[in-house]
Amino acid sequence: MTANSVETLFIDGAWVASSDHGTRTVYCPADGSEVGVVSEATTEDTERAIMAARKAFESGAWSDRPAIERGDFLLDVAEALRERKDEFARAESLDTGKRFVEAQGDMEDIIASFRHFGKIADHYPGRLVDAGDSSVVSRVVHEPVGVVGMITPWNFPLLQAAWKIAPALAAGNSFVIKPAELTPHTTLLMADVLDKLGLPAGVANVVLGDGGTVGAPLSTHKEIDLVSFTGGLVTGRKIAESAAYTVKNVALELGGKNPNIVFADADFDAALDNALTAGFLDSGLVCSAGVRLIVQDTIAEKFVDELVRHAGNIVMGGPFDEQAETGPLISAEHRDKVTDYVNRGVEAGARLRVGGHWGGEEHQDGYFYAPTVLDQCTADNPAVIEEGFGPVITVETFSTEAEAIAIANDTDYGLAGAVWSSDSGVTNRVSRKLRHGTIWINDYHPYLPQAEWGGFKQSGIGRELGIAGLEEYTISKHIYENTEPAVSGWFPRKDAF
Repeated sequence: MTANSVETLFIDGAWVASSDHGTRTVYCPADGSEVGVVSEATTEDTERAIMAARKAFESGAWSDRPAIERGDFLLDVAEALRERKDEFARAESLDTGKRFVEAQGDMEDIIASFRHFGKIADHYPGRLVDAGDSSVVSRVVHEPVGVVGMITPWNFPLLQAAWKIAPALAAGNSFVIKPAELTPHTTLLMADVLDKLGLPAGVANVVLGDGGTVGAPLSTHKEIDLVSFTGGLVTGRKIAESAAYTVKNVALELGGKNPNIVFADADFDAALDNALTAGFLDSGLVCSAGVRLIVQDTIAEKFVDELVRHAGNIVMGGPFDEQAETGPLISAEHRDKVTDYVNRGVEAGARLRVGGHWGGEEHQDGYFYAPTVLDQCTADNPAVIEEGFGPVITVETFSTEAEAIAIANDTDYGLAGAVWSSDSGVTNRVSRKLRHGTIWINDYHPYLPQAEWGGFKQSGIGRELGIAGLEEYTISKHIYENTEPAVSGWFPRKDAF
């Protein structure tokens, strides 16, 4: 590292400073303390990373490596992450403000993702197609899509990176990743792991900075073959529009407005406990958070009263506060957005039952927002319609099964949802009718890396995890081989020339 420079961009196998030596200071949202100083890339830095990824891909140093070897490499990554689990979790907690125990849980999910794609990397070589002719060998093969641009969010920085990096490498791609500018450190640690395990130079590249300067080329540059984005709907639309000019592949995971339906015959205590988890886990900063509680009218009063009582007892605190049960939001700007969201919901007729404030004096150094419940909500309330992305649960009621389904599907989003009932006929009918990508029955939030993840409607395009999560990073090619070539005779030969 040279004097007065910060070298935290990873480009073409080397740690380098930004071309204009720009930097950004990262602060912990729990108390405002400084976490670190990182490079702030320029557009030229991103372009240099893209060209390094293209060169690496075309060289075949990784893309031509047998799939089973790529899979073994990912399994090695999983083991390296396990050895450094607490180091990664601590870095994630400092960047995001989330509780250390939550970050440790994220690490288990991240390791599981690398293991999943490591195990299936060589399972899908393609298929033979019956051409109806014994002299023809017709094959459909799956090849890496090429150079992938990845843009990841601040709420689960490394988990969302892992969901992209693992399948991209399994398929043989090169990539350039831009983590959220507020939470870069675990992505930098991941690059360190990949580098130390011997990933060829240029296959993995990390650029840091804001979306307009650094992220934009990942959706516009002609050498990017696929852009994979996780984040907000407005930005996702812009990325899709930008990518359209070069007709590149797009994978978008854009959040949700997720219904949590509770029927009167559900296990009351289990449904209540999980309603709290659905809405307030990770301070509600979860794309699949169950923030729309839709409860049957015959139990609504009792259920919501208990929800409010428990929500009011949730303890807020920093990452390493052993008494804390939930952490801060990511920034003052985001806290202001959540505050405005709640205020507009109340102005539109919702009843504020608990929360709706920033916490006590002990929370003033961070960006905390108390777990909040808005009761008596209607379908046209902005708190029901918009994705607030914070610890805010809205409550709607229903009387019939058909009404519950209609309310749950009355959203522009379609990422996830849940249904609670002791009647398996009800839960299975409702789960089939819900237009959401993941449905939990008598549970909320668990996911499996073996199962596809993604949404309907404006929750996005494409799938992560599962088999489809690997296919997202491949492109199909048909190879038709005639083993007995012969003259076709379609155009008669003329010997006059």
